[in-house]
Amino acid sequence: MVTRKFTVFLEPAEESGFIVKCAELPVATQGETKEEALKNIKEAIEGYLEVKAKLLGRKLKGEKAEVVVEAPSALLA
Repeated sequence: MVTRKFTVFLEPAEESGFIVKCAELPVATQGETKEEALKNIKEAIEGYLEVKAKLLGRKLKGEKAEVVVEAPSALLA
C-alpha cells in the first residue's frame, strides 16, 4: 500500500450538513457534520481507488513507468 494525500473541499449543504468533493478524483459525498463528511470522503476515495486498482490490474499489460509533469499552481492551491 502507498499513502497519498488528496485535496477535498467542504461546502455547506442547502438543507443541512456538508457536501465534500475530492479535487483530484471524481468522488463526492456528504455528512451531517464536518467530521462525518470527512470520514465519508475518506471511505469513498479508498473504495474508488480499490476498484480502479482492480480494473487497471486486469486491463494493463507491459512495462510500468512513471512520469513527472508540471501542473499550474492554481490546480494545487
